Amino acid sequence: MRHILVLRGGALGDFIVTLPALALLRACWPGARIELAGNATAAELGKLAGSLDVAHSQHEARWSALFSCTPLPHPFAAWLASFDLVVNYWPDNDGTIARHLPLRSGQLYLSGSALPSLAPAARHYCEPLHALGLTPSELRSRLPLSRSVSDLIAVHPGSGSPRKNWPLDRWCRLCERLHRRLLIVGGEADATAVEVLASFGEICLGRPLTEVAVRLASCRGFIGHDSGISHLAAAVDTPCLLLFGPTDPAMWAPPGDHVQVLRRGASLDDLSVDAVLESTNRHFFADQTGPA
Repeated sequence: MRHILVLRGGALGDFIVTLPALALLRACWPGARIELAGNATAAELGKLAGSLDVAHSQHEARWSALFSCTPLPHPFAAWLASFDLVVNYWPDNDGTIARHLPLRSGQLYLSGSALPSLAPAARHYCEPLHALGLTPSELRSRLPLSRSVSDLIAVHPGSGSPRKNWPLDRWCRLCERLHRRLLIVGGEADATAVEVLASFGEICLGRPLTEVAVRLASCRGFIGHDSGISHLAAAVDTPCLLLFGPTDPAMWAPPGDHVQVLRRGASLDDLSVDAVLESTNRHFFADQTGPA
């Protein structure tokens, strides 16, 4: 297997839970050229992990041909035919993509649902690779960054959906009561929440993902929601306290003993500041005496 293409869309967390599948491909074929079409920004982390060689943006116009019933344009079809293996996680409910692939004798085409049905999500994305005889020894996503641990605590008050977010006023009360050095992390969509918390610590807003990963790797702990940034923190082995509400932690929490999930029900409104503070001290500062 010399040339592999993976089709995988979605946001940051969707990419990170696919890293174990990419790692399986790399471990089996270390010399292969592995390319991915999807979230090109998030896929830079795949290059950092050594699992990817090339990332293509899913927003390039050429990919629309795969969702058409008409024959693929010749130059595009010839390029796709150069791959020995194509693994598709893009939605294909009507089988349109599958009707185009494989493109030649000897080319292998595998597909899996875009939405996970096996928990944790990383297991779902490894499942199609069983057809190649590949089985993961673990389901943790890993980024090879050394940890230089400080007493800095990273907090991320956002996520991809407001219903997955703990109320902002409780974040404020938590930050006020922590009495710790804080790194307030967020993307562009989190700008308002990050600005509200700006007085409690250093801001890391809208920075490149590789830079955010390095910063998270230097933190003693991370507090966040069901979000891509939480998966990034877990992937660099930073101890994580994750506040879950309406989504299923069995599916979406990053695997690993360094990740603790705190959930009181389907709504994050049921989670108190006292409960989060107690879990923070127990998970990150069990080796220290005295309350935060």
